[in-house]
This record gives sequence, C-alpha cells and structure tokens, in this order.
Amino acid sequence: MPQQPVEIILLRQWASYVTTPVWIMGPDGSLLYYNQAAEPVLGQPFDEAGEMPGEWLAKMFETAALDGSPLTADELPINIALTKKRPAHKPMRMKGLDGAWRKIEVTAFPIEGVGQRHLGAVAIFWESEIS
Repeated sequence: MPQQPVEIILLRQWASYVTTPVWIMGPDGSLLYYNQAAEPVLGQPFDEAGEMPGEWLAKMFETAALDGSPLTADELPINIALTKKRPAHKPMRMKGLDGAWRKIEVTAFPIEGVGQRHLGAVAIFWESEIS
C-alpha cells in the first residue's frame, strides 16, 4: 500500500495507545489498521491480518443485525462514515476471523485532513451486553 498521509500516520499512532478497539479505513474502503485492543474482538492480530482492500473485508468479517438478519454494506457505521461523511452508530453482531460471533456496538466517524481532504473513517467498537 502507498505511503499514508501524515494525518493517518498520526491517527494510527494515537490508536496504538487507546485501550478501546479502533479500526481505521482509507477513503477507498481499504483497511489501514486496527489496534491491539481490537484483536480479541476481531479474532486475529493486525500483524497477521495486515492492510487489505475493502472488497476482502466483507468476505472476512461477516456482520448481522442483533436478530441475526443480514446487514447490507450501506447499513454498517463505517460505510456510512465513509460514504455519507457523517458519524454513525449501531449495535450489531460480527463474526471474527476466529469464527466466533460477538455482539458489538460500533461508532464510526469520517476523517478529514488539511484542506478538507477526505482521508477515510474510524470505527471505535466494543463487545456489548445488548441482546
């Protein structure tokens, strides 16, 4: 993947210190990074998963509504933040790379750099007790 803008480099550095799971996506929908706190929820260390194109993500991470019904890509908070450039929140279910389904809550917001450059989106998420 090409060299990232300085804002993304700094955001990734910040995320590495946060104890809440953080996921960073580029403007094209590619996964740029997730922090160590996200690894138990996602089921694999980032060093093993690595950066990946957006089209791989839907195949790797299954998502569903809390009732088990499928979610479209347009309903995912990270995609709302990417495409509509606004914050979004949703409780949902996600299947990690370890095959385990987890109830999570996700809050996502767009990232804008200097000169109003759209740089992608960030999702902060956590395991939830919501049923």
